[in-house]
Amino acid sequence: MLKWEYITTPLLLHRETAILNNWGSEGWELVQIVAGPEGGMVAFFKRPVKEA
Repeated sequence: MLKWEYITTPLLLHRETAILNNWGSEGWELVQIVAGPEGGMVAFFKRPVKEA
């Protein structure tokens, strides 16, 4: 069975593309972007857990 790990990160204004590309280059898949509790944006990512 495939297992997933998750991470969240804030998206800084004018740096969204660089942040998304950075996480994507490490194998993270963007799941969703939502408004954060303080008005900013938060990105949710997932990727498969590597089998040992």
